Amino acid sequence: MSVDSVVEAVLRFAVNRVTVTGGEPLAQPECLLLLRVLCDQGFAVSIETSGALSIDEIDPRVTTVMDLKTPSSGEQHRNLYENLAYLDNDDEIKFVVSNRADYDWAKATISKYQLLDGVHLLMSPNHEVLHPRVLAEWILEDRLPVRLQVQLHKYLWGNEPGH
Repeated sequence: MSVDSVVEAVLRFAVNRVTVTGGEPLAQPECLLLLRVLCDQGFAVSIETSGALSIDEIDPRVTTVMDLKTPSSGEQHRNLYENLAYLDNDDEIKFVVSNRADYDWAKATISKYQLLDGVHLLMSPNHEVLHPRVLAEWILEDRLPVRLQVQLHKYLWGNEPGH
């Protein structure tokens, strides 16, 4: 699908906000162009990225939501910590937490990289692995200034491809 056809499809929805996500959007050759064109069209644009590819060329008008992969994900080695330098106060870092070890790792990472002083922080319980209430209790117990976020797409569509 070309950038023009994606923009045309978005325009048909009559929305003002667009999130580019799914797989790793930055792995798509025309992703950066798509983000810029959507911004030029007046959309409020965000991208959800795994954090494994450089975000340095993302249009500054785009809100970046970047994962930092926790140990239980098996993808922690893909975290590109250099990306932290490209995030600003409007951007977000998301941790998907599966267990207490992931939560403790996320807290240590927040401290190590002084993430409380910049971006918005999100913690999501891994759907069907960690109950949201458990994660909420840990956050409250530690008075950790993060937002609890459930993986809403999993509640709406389960693990169906394309959603």
